Amino acid sequence: MDEQKVTTAKKHPKGLPFLFFTEMWERFGYYLMLGIFVLYMIDVDKGGLAINDKNADDIFGTFIAFTYLTPFLGGFLADRKLGYIRAVYIGGTLMGLGYMALALPGMLSFYTAVALIVIGNGFFKPSISTLLGNLYSTPEYKDKKDSGYSLFYMGINIGAFTCNIIAAFMRNKFSWQAAFFTAGVGMFVGLIVFTIGLKHIRHANVLKPVTKEDMSITKVFSVVFLPAIIAGVLGWMIPGTIFGTDSTDAFIFATIPVIFFYVSLLLRANSDDKRPIAALLAIFAVSMMFWAVFKQNGTALTRWAKYYTDRQMPAAIEGPARDLYLAETVSSKTDSVSVYDDQFRPVKVDGAVQKEMGRDVYFKNIPAESVPADGGDVYLMNTELFQSVNPGWVIALTPVVVGFFALLRRRGKEPTTPAKIAWGLLISALSTLMMVGAVYAGSNGAIKVSPLWLVGCYGVITIGELFLSPMGLSLVSKLSPPRLTALMMGGFFLSTSIGNKLSGILASQWYNYENKAQFFLFNCFLLLVATGLAFAILKWLNRIMKEKNLS
Repeated sequence: MDEQKVTTAKKHPKGLPFLFFTEMWERFGYYLMLGIFVLYMIDVDKGGLAINDKNADDIFGTFIAFTYLTPFLGGFLADRKLGYIRAVYIGGTLMGLGYMALALPGMLSFYTAVALIVIGNGFFKPSISTLLGNLYSTPEYKDKKDSGYSLFYMGINIGAFTCNIIAAFMRNKFSWQAAFFTAGVGMFVGLIVFTIGLKHIRHANVLKPVTKEDMSITKVFSVVFLPAIIAGVLGWMIPGTIFGTDSTDAFIFATIPVIFFYVSLLLRANSDDKRPIAALLAIFAVSMMFWAVFKQNGTALTRWAKYYTDRQMPAAIEGPARDLYLAETVSSKTDSVSVYDDQFRPVKVDGAVQKEMGRDVYFKNIPAESVPADGGDVYLMNTELFQSVNPGWVIALTPVVVGFFALLRRRGKEPTTPAKIAWGLLISALSTLMMVGAVYAGSNGAIKVSPLWLVGCYGVITIGELFLSPMGLSLVSKLSPPRLTALMMGGFFLSTSIGNKLSGILASQWYNYENKAQFFLFNCFLLLVATGLAFAILKWLNRIMKEKNLS
C-alpha cells in the first residue's frame, strides 16, 4: 500500500502518535523552563537573578508574548518557502539551544537564551500544528479532526505534567541551571521522535500554491516584518512609557503592523475566503481574554502557591519526597533571613535585599502553633509542582471531554466548534471565583489556605481550556484557505501572544489590589465580557461553518 494512503481501519492517522510524542517532549522542555522562569528571576536566596516581582512579571509577560508572536513569521515562511518539516527542525533546534543557554551565567546569556526560544517557537509551533491538520485532510479522517487535536493537546499536557516533577528534582538536588539544561535535553528527544516517524508524516508536508491575492515574501518582510521591528524599537525608545513599561510599549507597537497585515488578508481575500477569514479573526479576538487570565498560572497563581498556600508535606509522603529530592527544605530556626513586606515582596535598600534575624518567609502567615517547637526543618512541596496541576487535569479530563462530545455527536447534539469555544470562555470565568473563595478562606493572606483551592481553580479552568484551545486549533485548520493554513495558525498564536502580554500586565497589578479578591473578580469580568461577545456572534459563526460544510 502507498505510504501516503492511510487505512480506514484505523481511527486516526499513523502519523498522530509521532506528532503527539514530538509535541509532548517539546512541551516538556518549554513548560519545565516556564514553570521555574519567574521563580528563578525573583529568587534572592538560592542563586536566582533577584529581580523584583513587578519587573519579573513584566519580563515573563513580554517573553511569552513574543514567543507566540513569532509564529506569524515562522508560519508564513513554512507556508511559502521552508515547508513544515524543515521548520519543525529549525525551531526545535533553536529552542533546545535556548533552554540550555539559560544554564549559562550572566544576563547576556539569559537574554540570548530568551531570543533563541522566541525565534525557535515561531518556526516550530504553527508548523507541527499544521502537519497535524493536514493528516486529517482526507475524507476518512475529516470528521475526527476535533478529537485528533484534543488527543494532540493531551500529549502537550503529559509533557507539561511530568516536567515540573523533574524540575523540582533537578533544582533541589543540583541547581536552577541543571533544571534548565534538562529542558534542552527534552527538546532534542522530541526531534529524535519526529525523525523516527517521518515516513508517516512526509505526505502532510504539502506547500500550497500561491494565488494573486497573496503577498510575496519580499513584500511581507518590507511592509510587515521590518515595520514591526522599527515600531518595536520606537516603542522601547520613546521617553517615558505609554502602557506601563518600555517592554510593553515595544511589544504593543510591534504588534500593530502584524495586526494590520491580518486585517489586510481579510480586505484582499476573494469571495470564497473572505467570510472564513473574518470568522477566524473574530475567534482570535475573543480568545485573547482567555489567555490573559489563563497565563497568570506562571505569575499570580505561582505567587499564590508560593506565599499563600500551605505547602507542607503530609507526614506520609514527607520521607519519600525528601529521598527523591522533591521536597524543598526550610528551617524554622531563627537565623539571618531576607525581609519581606506584608505583600511578600523582598525589602530592598539601595538595590540590596535586607536581612534580619528571623524565620523563613514561609512562616510569615502560618499560626504560631504550627511552627515546629524545636526549630527544626520543614519540608515543602516545590512551588513549581503546582504548575503540574493544570496539565494533570488535562490528562484526566481529555478522555471525559472527548467522550462527552462523542456521545453528543451520536445523538446529533454536538455543539459546533465556535459554540464549544464560547462555552469554554464561560466555564473559565467560573474558575476565578474559586480564587475569590480562597482569598476569603485565608482572610486575604493572613493565613495560608489549603492547596485544594488551587487544585479546584485549575480543574475548572482546565475544562474551559479543553473547550477552547484545541478547538481553536481545529477551527483554524478547518476554516483557513489551504494556502494560508500555517499563516492563520500564526494568527491564532498572535491572539495567544497578545493575551500572554496582557496576562503579564494584569499580574503586575497584583500589588495594587490590597484585597486580592478584587484582583480575581476583575479577571472574571474580563472573561465574562469575552463570553458575551462570543455568544453574540455565535449564529454568524455557525452560518459560516455550515456554508463550508463543517461542524
